[in-house]
Amino acid sequence: MKNPKIPKPTIKRLAMYYRCLENKKSAGMQKTSSKDLADSLHIKASQIRKDLSYFGEFGKRGVGYDIDKLMNSIKTILGLNKKWNVAIVGVGNLGSAIANYTGLEKSGFYIKAAFDKNKNKVGTQISAGILVYDMRDLKKVCKEKNIEIAILTVPSEVAQKVANQLVETGIKGILNFAPISLTLPESISVENVDFTISLKSLTYDIISSNKNLYEIEE
Repeated sequence: MKNPKIPKPTIKRLAMYYRCLENKKSAGMQKTSSKDLADSLHIKASQIRKDLSYFGEFGKRGVGYDIDKLMNSIKTILGLNKKWNVAIVGVGNLGSAIANYTGLEKSGFYIKAAFDKNKNKVGTQISAGILVYDMRDLKKVCKEKNIEIAILTVPSEVAQKVANQLVETGIKGILNFAPISLTLPESISVENVDFTISLKSLTYDIISSNKNLYEIEE
């Protein structure tokens, strides 16, 4: 069951905190504080304390956080203390790029299979050990390889249909790169990734911080 009391932005920030803690640990640090984290991430220290308070008490006032302990706690909260079997559905440029991103396994995400309807791609490897299967074998292969998460990189016009097929395989979540909102059972977690929305947010920030850069046409 999902906890409706935890805001989704909080979960995303936890992932940021974890990455920041990793960097501090690599730099040889053993202790940190909400102010130190806030300075590194350019957010308010009070926001960090509020986010962590949803999950219990961490650290002591005046002492700060033990980096290893906080990392282990966040790791458990985010489910990063286990390995996740992942499938890529749609072997285009984006799907291939994701398959070759080495940072996934370092974070506990293991791509076990890829799927495409293109007969020229079926049977090939898009990365070392990652075989491309026919979409017709989706349910069978996902069950055999215990796939829990699917990365959806198909065109928007077929995304809902493919997502419905993925639900039938018994997966638990979908990372959706298709620019469309999926309608799926509540039991399936969906995270939408839309680069254009992020770019539009970026251009807003650029324009709003440079008022004389552009003038709004009447």
